[in-house]
Amino acid sequence: MQNATNDSSGDSLRARHLRITEPSPWVRRFAPLITRGGTVLDMACGGGRHARHLLAQGHPVVAVDKDIDPLADLADDPGAEIIRHDLEDGGPWPFPGRTFAGIIVVNYLYRPLFSDLLNSVAPGGVLIYETFARGNEVFSRPRNPDHLLKSGELLDLVHGRMQVIAYEHGIVEKGPIPGVIQRLCAVNDRDASQREDGEPEPHKVHPDTPSS
Repeated sequence: MQNATNDSSGDSLRARHLRITEPSPWVRRFAPLITRGGTVLDMACGGGRHARHLLAQGHPVVAVDKDIDPLADLADDPGAEIIRHDLEDGGPWPFPGRTFAGIIVVNYLYRPLFSDLLNSVAPGGVLIYETFARGNEVFSRPRNPDHLLKSGELLDLVHGRMQVIAYEHGIVEKGPIPGVIQRLCAVNDRDASQREDGEPEPHKVHPDTPSS
């Protein structure tokens, strides 16, 4: 994972994140919205906890990070495309023309990628985003406001382009890294409505729960 922060303590924060092996409950909750068998992009994938979760669900996964050593065990997995790439080196977007059924971004924020990120969500595709927000400086790093989302920023990012399924912003006390977290799940289906009123079809807000 490229760090959610670029401050001098980035290495220690990265090490802390790499010790987390379970997928985020937010990702686990909304991953079932991704089209079965659709390819998923795991941005700044870190130790690969989400890549592994999605591979286990039958999704081909493209996992990108500037350090891919923690993903060495996936090198021979036919469903995994592991890419070493520094997303912040000023170079071009590494996936020109490609779109994905799902894009996962957790504990990572680099605003210059926002436009390319949205353009890479396929029609009907799902964006699952979760990272730290303003106020987190009281709890732990990252503390630099450049690396913390503003209130409502993810909502603003997808406004008018994607259907928001769920959004949260606030203090998360339980979990491996307590702090102020903003998270969003949105689907790129605003233009695919079959309804007379033009509204997109609703989705389950708990798609991870089997229907009774």
